[in-house]
Amino acid sequence: MTGCTAAPDPTALTAEDVPDEIVRSITITAPAEPVFTLVSEPGWFINDGSCREHELTDLGGGRTRVLDPVHGAFVIETVALEAPHRAVFRWLDGDGESGGDAGAAEPASTTVEFTIAPHGDGVELTVRESGFASLPGDAAARRHRFEENTDGWIEELGVARTVCEAAQ
Repeated sequence: MTGCTAAPDPTALTAEDVPDEIVRSITITAPAEPVFTLVSEPGWFINDGSCREHELTDLGGGRTRVLDPVHGAFVIETVALEAPHRAVFRWLDGDGESGGDAGAAEPASTTVEFTIAPHGDGVELTVRESGFASLPGDAAARRHRFEENTDGWIEELGVARTVCEAAQ
């Protein structure tokens, strides 16, 4: 056998292997207004398959510290609220203990956009979360977060349907 060196792993993940965006939709038999009321609350989607109340603390600058009794604290920045059709948030890393200091280094984030469009006798709720490819860390960590959130959005859109249809 001659002197061989192992070839680079052709299956190794790179930044280009991590999709940047998740898009999921669900139809809800409810008017746009109650669906917007739900999705316009920062962090409503932080739960485990059932909607639960969160402690919300205004940090200023459009940032809200969301305290979930199971998963802990998150900072959500409200980017746009266009009732009753669109809500956009940035899901920021960190727990808000810094008080949302505008002078602090910009935390890693993804953008979460909810759109509500008429559909049959109700609406279609679409979530689009983007920014995974530019998150810090290695590709495997970014892919793991992408995959967790992909599964999570299926669950959270189901929660939105259940809550909004039960309110009818």
